Amino acid sequence: MRIVVASGKGGTGKTTIATSLALGLAGDGSAPPPIFVDCDVEAPNAHLFLKPLFEQSQPIGIMIPVVDEALCTHCGKCAEVCAYHAIAVLGQKTLVFPQLCHGCGSCTALCPEKAISERLDPIGVIERGPALEGIDFRRGLLDVGKPMSVPIIRALQKQVTPRPGQTVILDAPPGTSCPVVAAMQGADYLLLVTEPTPFGLHDLRLAAEVARELGIPTGVIVNRDNGPYPDLETFCRSSGLPILLRIPFERAIAEGIAQGKNLVEIQPEYGERFRQMFHQVVRGEKA
Repeated sequence: MRIVVASGKGGTGKTTIATSLALGLAGDGSAPPPIFVDCDVEAPNAHLFLKPLFEQSQPIGIMIPVVDEALCTHCGKCAEVCAYHAIAVLGQKTLVFPQLCHGCGSCTALCPEKAISERLDPIGVIERGPALEGIDFRRGLLDVGKPMSVPIIRALQKQVTPRPGQTVILDAPPGTSCPVVAAMQGADYLLLVTEPTPFGLHDLRLAAEVARELGIPTGVIVNRDNGPYPDLETFCRSSGLPILLRIPFERAIAEGIAQGKNLVEIQPEYGERFRQMFHQVVRGEKA
């Protein structure tokens, strides 16, 4: 089963939930420890809680067009086919804008003069290694100044091949932009982490709409729960989103997270609570 943990905004405790779920499943004993994938490649921080030992590293890049002006007739076909306006023809000059290029290769394939070749533009790395409780940990790291995080997320997903009965947990980037959609694609279930505030509810609505468009079964986890919040309850009920778990707004939890502890380490009973939640999701999926 592939579970994506996401949130409409940053700072809701998404990574806290994702890492705690991984540790809860790792302590079950009835299945292999899960694969954990940190897809928040611009600011990955799950390693602070799962403490992996990275043993493998692989550079990731995209192919950028290179124009041979000696062969180019400046016909403009490359610019016409580029959906991202990463290549332009101005008079007798063809310009390439690497920051806009998505590496699709259309300009290279359609150039009638074969005047366009490609070079690899490194944008980051993906890393892998064992973490706490035997968890298979993977993460992506986007190089500073690089705008394209989606290719790294896709490379991470392609390398995930779970064993029979092994769960994959993906910690998505915050928000509802293209990297989040890339992380969600192919998910069997989506856990949306929110907080009982107007801002949290606003962004939960956005994230739930993305999940609805992608057709992914979705449940909600309320973090920093400090009592009834009728607007949140009403939205979840009217949208058919079950509230699967509530994490209370407690000082002990906040202090532990600030010290780099995971939720299961702070309050061990959460290991069983996350396992129960997971089995509830699995039963719902089979139903």
